[in-house]
Amino acid sequence: MTRLNRDQLVQLAKSQITEWTPNQLDARRKAKEAITVVDIRERDEWMQGHIPQSVFIPRGFLELQIEQHQPDRDAPLVIYCAGGVRSALAARNLQEMGYTKVISLIGGFNGWKNASLGFKVPKVLNEEQRIRYSRHTMLQEIGDEGQLKLLESKVLLIGAGGLGSPAALYLAAAGVGQIGIVDYDTVDVSNLHRQVLHGQSDVGRYKVDSAVDTLREINPGVKVVGYKEPITSYNAFEIMSGYDLVMNGSDNFPTRYLVNDACQMLGIPLVDASIFMFEGQVTVYQPKHTESGVEGGPCYRCLYPDPPPPGEVPSCAEAGVLGVLPGIVGSIQAIEAIKLLVGFGEPLIGRLLMIDTTDMSFRTLKVNRNTECPVCGDHPTVTELIDYDQFCGLPSSTHAVEPVVVGVNGHHAAEKVLA
Repeated sequence: MTRLNRDQLVQLAKSQITEWTPNQLDARRKAKEAITVVDIRERDEWMQGHIPQSVFIPRGFLELQIEQHQPDRDAPLVIYCAGGVRSALAARNLQEMGYTKVISLIGGFNGWKNASLGFKVPKVLNEEQRIRYSRHTMLQEIGDEGQLKLLESKVLLIGAGGLGSPAALYLAAAGVGQIGIVDYDTVDVSNLHRQVLHGQSDVGRYKVDSAVDTLREINPGVKVVGYKEPITSYNAFEIMSGYDLVMNGSDNFPTRYLVNDACQMLGIPLVDASIFMFEGQVTVYQPKHTESGVEGGPCYRCLYPDPPPPGEVPSCAEAGVLGVLPGIVGSIQAIEAIKLLVGFGEPLIGRLLMIDTTDMSFRTLKVNRNTECPVCGDHPTVTELIDYDQFCGLPSSTHAVEPVVVGVNGHHAAEKVLA
């Protein structure tokens, strides 16, 4: 049996693999070649700087995780460490796994810097955050980068009631950096069977105050901003500006149209949901962003150009609602929000998810943008916020925020509108 020392082992490995200089790698990337670059150093090395658009897999996990990041064993794969030694040995191991185009970077990250090539110093999670969000960061679709996006995000909730409660709890637990809550109502005993942000001791308190205390207990690192006022045409832009995403759980049509229109005008994605008795629905209204190239989907007015006649659709207070239902629907809202904020998966843009808990059926209906829509159409006619009470045929009033479904079993006839 031949015994090799360290240097001989490294030389043997290098004789069996392909190596590139940093300038070779840089030139090929500038030529738009599809190359997966993997940094196999330790976390403290990665945090001090790394090659842009590289994947971080510590050496001890390389063979276990590489297939998650590059399942194609014939695709170009560049491995680098600090100086080119660990990467040479790792490249040979990947060849043994069947990867046919593995390249070790000569000189590693130090060689890259010495060649005066750009590198990125990442924002990193602190130790407490690494522990708290460890189950998130294990997911390839989120990782440290996605979790940092959540920590830097701002989400506004319209209502701290049935839908706002589970959504707020899960967004806070997920680490969304700032959560705004618009709600001027107080906690009532009749709320407690479904509005899980609040408890018996909160009866009579403003829901915003109760929500702040609950969310702070869930995650003290999240900033909660409360707005103890109804959202109106006069304050909507002021309240909503600066938020990355809005989640709607309002209980009345004037507020639903108002929030939709304001989001479209401000270019803010809206995760919309509603509930009624045993049924619910969720969708995402994504405004078009010409500068960023984001293709917009339909908005609320595309589905419902006109509000129903006053009194046609009963509220939850009039018709009742299964207490668990908003927990399901609000949690789906939170999932859609996280997908949008992090940037993974397929959000419910142009799709309406409809849920019936009596038979536990889930249906997804395709919804197209109406090119004649007065707000998001090709030639919009509504370019500023209007009197939404008048639009909905109601006397001016303040609005509570307990959601009611539109579009299930004939309520506001979603299926008829979509047909």
